[in-house]
Amino acid sequence: MMPCAKAIAAALPLLTLSLLVGSSLSGAQETVVMRDWDVRSFEGNTDYQVVAVDGASVLQAEAQDSASALYQERRIDLRQTPYLHWRWRTESAGPNGADETRKPGDDYPARVYVVRSGGLAFWRTKALNYVWSRQHPVDSRWPNPFAGDNVQMWAVDTGPENQDEWRTHVRDVRADWLAAFGEEIDSLDGLALMTDTDNSGGTARSWYADIHFSAQR
Repeated sequence: MMPCAKAIAAALPLLTLSLLVGSSLSGAQETVVMRDWDVRSFEGNTDYQVVAVDGASVLQAEAQDSASALYQERRIDLRQTPYLHWRWRTESAGPNGADETRKPGDDYPARVYVVRSGGLAFWRTKALNYVWSRQHPVDSRWPNPFAGDNVQMWAVDTGPENQDEWRTHVRDVRADWLAAFGEEIDSLDGLALMTDTDNSGGTARSWYADIHFSAQR
C-alpha cells in the first residue's frame, strides 16, 4: 500500500458504484448531492453495499483486515455550498489497543474526508479526515502518521459510548480547513469515505447516509 494513498485517495478510478447517499434539500441550487462513487483499494477490499436500515437505504461498510475507500473526484464550490452534512453509525468504536497517531493504529470504524488537489504538484495535495476515533476526545486534531501535516485527522465522534446510534454531523468545511491548515480555501476537488482495519487488523462495520453539501446549515 502506498502510504499517502490511503490518506489522500490519490488513485485513478477503478470501479464506479452507482448509489445515492445524499438527500436533496429544498432548493436544488443550494445542495450538492454526492453520487456515483469510485472504489479505490489500498489493502484488500472493504465491502460496501446499500442496505435497508430503519426503513431507509444506507451504505453499509464492513472491513476485515482491509482498506478501500469510496471516492468522488469533483470540484465543490465552497463559496456556494460550504456545509458538509452526513450521518453515520458504527458497532466497532471500542478500543483496539492501537495508537491512532502512529502507523499501526491508522484505522477508523468510520471516516469522511475532503480533498484539495495539488494538481501536477501532487505533494501539495491535502486532505482533512473527519473520523470516529476510538481514543481521542471530540475536536482533537493530529497529523496523519503516513502523510504528515498534509493530512489532518479530526475526531468528531469518539469511543463506544454512542456506537449503535446514528450520529448526525454538519461541518463548515472552510472554517475547519482554516483551523487545520491555516489556509483559506474556496473549493475542494473530492470527497471520500472509508472504514478500514488493514493496519491494526480485525473487523469493523459501519453505516453512512445523507452525505451532501449545502448553502445553509
